[in-house]
Amino acid sequence: MTDDQLLYIKAHLDEYNEMLRDKGPEHIIRFILSSSKRPILTSNFGPYSASLIHAVSKQKNGIPLIWCDTGFNTQQTLSFADRIKQSLPIQLKRYQPSKRYSENELPSESGEAFQSFVNDVKLEPFKRALTEHNPDVWFTNIRRGQTAYRDTLDILSLTNDGILKVSPFYYWSDTELRAYLSQHNLPNEFIYFDPTKPKSNLECGIQFK
Repeated sequence: MTDDQLLYIKAHLDEYNEMLRDKGPEHIIRFILSSSKRPILTSNFGPYSASLIHAVSKQKNGIPLIWCDTGFNTQQTLSFADRIKQSLPIQLKRYQPSKRYSENELPSESGEAFQSFVNDVKLEPFKRALTEHNPDVWFTNIRRGQTAYRDTLDILSLTNDGILKVSPFYYWSDTELRAYLSQHNLPNEFIYFDPTKPKSNLECGIQFK
């Protein structure tokens, strides 16, 4: 595909979301990659994250995998990330905050202090990653039912900067993801902590981009 075709997809999201609704992740990823010149994918190495990393890397090796490491990851998450790095053909790009916080500096989940914290440990590193990679497509593993905001999205959506955001597993359940991981002999890890999401129904901030 050409740049014009990617622009056409962006201009007709409803049409393409309807077309891709009943397609599998492999089909969705392959279709979008055919029009992308600078794709990235993101991961927090949380539960079920190996599904997207495997599905994308199976279609194209070496796509930059952006990891915004807040500095508060569990040892299990760090070990899990290392296992994924060793077992799948990814180009891991780890971005850490310029400003560091200690555990006793974690703010409560409301107020300006918390928003500043989210910006420092998650949004600033992600903005840096976007500047360095200048992606035209962003693969992410968000799913319907995770947060109120994510329920307003779909398989395809646009960021505020006009990047095509692609969620190949958007309509999948936990049960379906467990089956995918089992089918492809992929690891999973549930001991995970994201300080920017003190409650599971809150948004981490990156998806608002």
